Amino acid sequence: MFNIKEELKKLPDKPGVYIMRDKNDDILYVGKAVILKNRVRQYFNKTNKTARIQKMVSLIDHFEYIVTDNEAEALILECNLIKKNMPKFNVLLKDDKTYPYIKIDIKSDYPNVFITRRVLNDGAKYFGPYANPGSAKEMLDFIKDRFQIRQCKKFKSNQRACLNYHIKKCLAPCMGYVSKEEYRKQIDQIIMLLEGKTKEIIKQIDKEILEFADNQEYEKAAALRDKKIAIERISEKQKVSNINEKAIDVIGIAKNELSICIEIFFVRNSKMIGREHYFFENSNELTENETLSEFIKQYYINKVDLPSKIMLPQNIEDIELIENILSNKVDRKIEFKLPQKGEKLRFIEMANNNAKITLENKTKEKEDIVLKLKEVLNLENMPRKIESFDISNMAGEHMVAGMCVAKDGVINRNLARRFKIKTVFAQDDPKCMEEVVTRRIKHSIENPKGAFGTLPDLILADGGITQINAIKKAIDKYKITIPVFGMVKDDKHNTKKLIDDNKKEIELTEDLMNFITNMQDEVHRIAIEYNRKLRDKDTTKSELDKIKGIGEKRKQELIKKFGSVEEIKKADILEISEVKGITEELARKIKKELLRKL
Repeated sequence: MFNIKEELKKLPDKPGVYIMRDKNDDILYVGKAVILKNRVRQYFNKTNKTARIQKMVSLIDHFEYIVTDNEAEALILECNLIKKNMPKFNVLLKDDKTYPYIKIDIKSDYPNVFITRRVLNDGAKYFGPYANPGSAKEMLDFIKDRFQIRQCKKFKSNQRACLNYHIKKCLAPCMGYVSKEEYRKQIDQIIMLLEGKTKEIIKQIDKEILEFADNQEYEKAAALRDKKIAIERISEKQKVSNINEKAIDVIGIAKNELSICIEIFFVRNSKMIGREHYFFENSNELTENETLSEFIKQYYINKVDLPSKIMLPQNIEDIELIENILSNKVDRKIEFKLPQKGEKLRFIEMANNNAKITLENKTKEKEDIVLKLKEVLNLENMPRKIESFDISNMAGEHMVAGMCVAKDGVINRNLARRFKIKTVFAQDDPKCMEEVVTRRIKHSIENPKGAFGTLPDLILADGGITQINAIKKAIDKYKITIPVFGMVKDDKHNTKKLIDDNKKEIELTEDLMNFITNMQDEVHRIAIEYNRKLRDKDTTKSELDKIKGIGEKRKQELIKKFGSVEEIKKADILEISEVKGITEELARKIKKELLRKL
């Protein structure tokens, strides 16, 4: 039995990361501390806390911590654990985007120019990021059209030149028709173009045009003239900023009652090459400063391509620590700036204003979703609170259900719920659905201010008419009225339509279909993950618990290191003995017992 008061006394006076868990052992929150003893104790003191933190503390069943050598290590570990576990009470950056870069493999004798989304420490030159992939492609197409560089992926000597040589798109280095020095001149010009040094390129081209004209090589002079005009045009198309910096990110932030938006402008070589924005829901529980601080840590700590300066609209916690971590990582100075005047302040104001407009547009989109659903489904009331349900089991075992909730057109992960099926003992999804919805409705009727809150305005079932009928049976028990529709998928498992209890198909616009698809994907994820967790837990219990000498602590240490029993089976004895509390003799025993069960 975990005694919080006693465990608080054991906390060390050292830096580290603390992990708050609930009674199901799910991670609620991950944080870092300069002194673990002081920081963790604060949560359990009777001091003023935000409603979000109060709710989190009320759910804490136990906690654990990892001691680090210094605060920097703690911050990096915190970011990695948040990214891996996505705790519900942390500010989460849900970002799977990788931006395109233009890469030049300058170490090659005859370098190629291409688009990549992976930035490696390989000696190549990278230009970007291009927040708009179309801009990167447009620039690459221009380079291939105006410079006679090779376009083959794998360079090798050939017996004859390819079509690109004959249409004057390549100088055919594979045939030896161009020297390395002449080819390199083109690459140098491309690098200058991508660095924004168009004036230098124009000077070079003007000089070459005069040389060709003096030698009466008018066709070559005309070709260079056309290239010069094209370079001037593409240079004009890029938005020029007055900030004389090689690589900076400018960050803006805006907040309303539904969400917080962070906007990033990417400025490279004094040109703004793109922008990106990120949303954080449930903003009534978050402050701008808290969100900005968590965003900066999660966004930049693990990035390879870092700007030299990051301009912020306001100061954040740990700003000097993050500066040092980033600078040490790339072995050059990375600075955070808080502009107070001039052109840089204007850019911050522009980023803030764009964040505000982006947020307003998103809010309007969500409001439109609710209005459109009311109209297309012919509902009496606005579907401000929508719930969807899905059943998951594996051959009739570990039968569970997931519940997903959207409020005002926004999926709220904090309101998601999971259910173990209690009254159905064979694989029967409709019966399971009826049980779950019955239990869910009962919660709200008996305690409308409880964890489930008020009843939904609309229920969406993950399935067809059978699931709709099961849900309606549950609703009818309480003599209430809640509209129910089914989310139906096609053979490729893509959401294709909604149907009502008369099997009538509902035509949906693209934005409504996207919203329904997100609801269906989310509720499916909740149910599947819960089912998988129970299966993993059961597997762990049935195999590790039968090995003499393996108690709860050692079992947890093993699972923490290897992730599952299957991975422990694959590990060698030396790896197993590296786990805290596991001797080499015990490692041999574990290996022997687990392999015996194969």
